[in-house]
Amino acid sequence: MPRLNTRRRTLLTGLLVLAILPPFAAGRTAAGEPAEAIPITAQPLTELAVYPQLRAPASVLSDNDSRISAEVSARIIEIPVRVGEVVEKGALLARLDGTDFELALAREEAALQALRARLELADYQLSRARTLSRKQAVSEELLKQRETDLSNLRAQLAGQEVALAQAKRRLEQCTLRAPFAAVISERLASVGELAGPGSALLQIIDNRHLEVSAQLQAALADSLPRAERPELVTPQRRYPLVLRRIVPAFDPRARTREARLQFSAEHALPGSAGELVWRSQQPHLPAELLSRRDGRLGVFIVDGERAKFIPLPQAEEGRPALVSLPEQTPVVTLGRFRLQDGDAVKVAP
Repeated sequence: MPRLNTRRRTLLTGLLVLAILPPFAAGRTAAGEPAEAIPITAQPLTELAVYPQLRAPASVLSDNDSRISAEVSARIIEIPVRVGEVVEKGALLARLDGTDFELALAREEAALQALRARLELADYQLSRARTLSRKQAVSEELLKQRETDLSNLRAQLAGQEVALAQAKRRLEQCTLRAPFAAVISERLASVGELAGPGSALLQIIDNRHLEVSAQLQAALADSLPRAERPELVTPQRRYPLVLRRIVPAFDPRARTREARLQFSAEHALPGSAGELVWRSQQPHLPAELLSRRDGRLGVFIVDGERAKFIPLPQAEEGRPALVSLPEQTPVVTLGRFRLQDGDAVKVAP
């Protein structure tokens, strides 16, 4: 038993000694630095940089994707177009029954004619009253009455002309025409139905003014303006594009920014979906050269005789990381797993 107690005391003493050993006993100095320079290899950024092909989901949108709706209440008597047809600007799309509006127009025209006749009589009466007034054959009160009657009729005539124009406009609204050259994408009503103001009859798409909308991750938004040949890639073919604008707004839900691009040659069909593809003109480091320290991704470079950790805020695991370092910056390629910021290093020849 005394011998067993001696062994226990020896073991406890050894553990206590290990616990109070200074850091350099484990291979680092009291300052936390390696006891000697860590051997590494490094290469200039220019030899390691890659220019990756970048991608973002994209779709083809039309500047005008419109629903053609009725503006008056009437029964549909004709829809001469079918889905898939291409129509020119001004082509007939639908016709509504305009009988009631024709009758209303005739009524307003008759009312206008009656007012013009009354106005002609009032003008004559006023002229006659002025003649008699000069001879003092009528009272000044009667003369004023004739002037007032003429003014009232002129005001009524102006109002009636407006009412006639409105009646003509309502009759014109029974004929719906294409506001631009378009493709009929959907038929939303049928002949014989009663259309009301706002009732959608057709969906049309402008197939001449098209753009590509792409949703860019925030880290990629700065790269696209420098790209030389962005393309829309669909399962059928590739379409060359020209960047028009990156929308100056950020979508907090998808964490993306929208880019709008125009076709530089033949365009894809509206509604097509694919990928926006471009090659970055900015240097990136391969994903395998990235290291994580203190929860941040970055890269180690050689600064004099020491390693320096450069955080890359936009870097993502498994993807090449954009860097903005001088071209000849020596980047650590081997030996970086042991490194901490500020460690002394010895670069292998």
